[in-house]
Amino acid sequence: MAFGLNRVELIGRLGADVTVNHLTSGGRVANLSIATDESYLNKQRGERIDKTEWHRIVTFQDGLVSMLEKHARKGRLVYIDGKLQTRRWRKDGEESDRFSTEILLVPGCRIQFLDKPNGANGNGTAAADAQAQGTGPAMPADGGEMDDDIPF
Repeated sequence: MAFGLNRVELIGRLGADVTVNHLTSGGRVANLSIATDESYLNKQRGERIDKTEWHRIVTFQDGLVSMLEKHARKGRLVYIDGKLQTRRWRKDGEESDRFSTEILLVPGCRIQFLDKPNGANGNGTAAADAQAQGTGPAMPADGGEMDDDIPF
């Protein structure tokens, strides 16, 4: 019996507003790019090196796509809990395959905003504002209703 764990957790900033595309099946897909930063000291040169890593985030969950359309804006600080997925495809006229590794948000995964949205003015519902500001519970990746019972 094989067993594995495929889980990714990131905290970073959105590199652009969410991109939502419509599928031929009638569904929608949301794409995000998230930047994570790290820095270290190069001892040989005595200088600080800053490094940015970019991550692709994808979800097909309709409720989550709708929430991201409203709140996912460039520069927002966000927490992601998802799983890795690598896609392979070939472009017409090319002989070699292309690969893309993404973080997929499926039911059981989550995204949570850790900052207040730019230009927050108090409009909208309290629950949506609390979620967008990261002060409310995280939006489940399945986009379903959240349970109000708190286990503690």
